[in-house]
Amino acid sequence: MAIKIYKATSNGRRDSSVLVREEITTDKPEKSLLRPLTKTGGRNNSGMITTRHIGGGHKRMYRLIDFRRDKDGQAATVMTIEYDPNRNVNISLVQYEDGEKRYILSPLGIKVGQKIYSGENAEPRLGNCLPLNKIPVGLEVHNVEMVPNQGGKMVRSAGGVARLAAREGEFAHLVLPSGETRMVNVKCRATIGQLGNIEYSSIRWGKAGRSRHLGIRPTVRGSAMNPHDHPMGGGEGRRAGGRHPVSRTGVLAKGGKTRKRRKVSNKMILRRRRNVRTGQLVL
Repeated sequence: MAIKIYKATSNGRRDSSVLVREEITTDKPEKSLLRPLTKTGGRNNSGMITTRHIGGGHKRMYRLIDFRRDKDGQAATVMTIEYDPNRNVNISLVQYEDGEKRYILSPLGIKVGQKIYSGENAEPRLGNCLPLNKIPVGLEVHNVEMVPNQGGKMVRSAGGVARLAAREGEFAHLVLPSGETRMVNVKCRATIGQLGNIEYSSIRWGKAGRSRHLGIRPTVRGSAMNPHDHPMGGGEGRRAGGRHPVSRTGVLAKGGKTRKRRKVSNKMILRRRRNVRTGQLVL
């Protein structure tokens, strides 16, 4: 999928780009798989902001995605490849032999008319979903379950891909996109291939309005606030704040450990991911 770069016909167009949706085959979603999506604005039932920087945005309908891929023994034909406003990866509408239609995450290279399968007896080919104990070591996968029959939880964003590094007993070793190596039960399912829309991360939004259309509100630096609003606020001029950088709630922003020491899933992590900025292991 290519990226179109706009000419600087205005300040809003300068340095902005957009994806050329060559893979999209239709702009009319399957109505039976649509559900209303209500917006919260980042607020709870009391009207208090619990998640900042959320609000506004274009009205959307939610597409029901089949993350479990549990319809075994039937071939599914790819009908369309569609845009989903709720995620950065495209989705594909598939129809099973009994006529049931479902949406799945669209892998890179999938074509309309292609047959895909699910289950232990499926071949390890692009778009097929099968347990990790049936996938050859070294293959690339996405939409990985963390608990058997729970549905895919990991590697679901645009361009996402994990690699099956090894199998040892009842656990498989997966190298995730973050660089983390994690153990997952071999009964968990994963889908073969890499997710499409790889160039999504290269988009330059160009203006604030495009972020507002996505429902993303502005982010204000803590040092630009008052002391009442942020620990880093206040001071004469552009003052650093006199302490190590922290979040609004006082959590260290650079290098602070935020993961629970007694978290049950800690034992499943064989190798921690690395910090993008420093290159050091994240504890």
